[in-house]
Amino acid sequence: MKGLVKSLSELMRSRPLPAGRVYLRPPARSDWRRWAALREESRAFLQPWEPTWAPDTLTRKAFARRLKAYAMNAQADVGYALLMFRATDGALVGGISLNHVRRGNSQSASIGYWMGQPHTGQGYMTEAVAGLLPFAFDRLRLQRLSAACLPHNTASRRVLGKVGFTEEGFARRYLRINGEWRDHVIYAMLNTDARPLTAAEAPKRAARRFKAEVNEVLARTASPKLGAGGS
Repeated sequence: MKGLVKSLSELMRSRPLPAGRVYLRPPARSDWRRWAALREESRAFLQPWEPTWAPDTLTRKAFARRLKAYAMNAQADVGYALLMFRATDGALVGGISLNHVRRGNSQSASIGYWMGQPHTGQGYMTEAVAGLLPFAFDRLRLQRLSAACLPHNTASRRVLGKVGFTEEGFARRYLRINGEWRDHVIYAMLNTDARPLTAAEAPKRAARRFKAEVNEVLARTASPKLGAGGS
């Protein structure tokens, strides 16, 4: 599949994916120090929402193992891990990933993400998830994305709702989070669902709509009118 090959090559060349005020790219060895610093700074904030952290999870060796696993997953077309950077200054703000890619009659994947605590509440994650959709649906040719949230994770549920995911159900003891099996709310989005406008697309669509409205007014004004005694 040409689209898939192109997507893989772009990942391997570390070409960023634009996503509003942030951009996404695969992690590199040079990212370890700031990745570890942000994760450590956000430890108390992130741990309640994630699988249990291993004791060495933030070490350079553990990060190298992550990179190896990420590369193998991408080569096998089963998963894609990306880091999220602020476009204005290149600061690392979080991460997002496509996991459990399934081909054949499924053509689906699940999406996961995390945000460093200093960068929460600024809308970056909404833009990142929206920016990932063209990659998932148009380049990887997936037809369905799913996401699972803890019921009380209102911030994550709000992100998915803004982007266009639909709540589909409730899964009991779905994932082991922070050492405990936890219930999750399941969301999904199809490649045929309406997508949010990107920062670049919004003004273009507004301009097209304005032009159409102007043309409609001109057409009505130019329409010939019959006189009182016309036939």
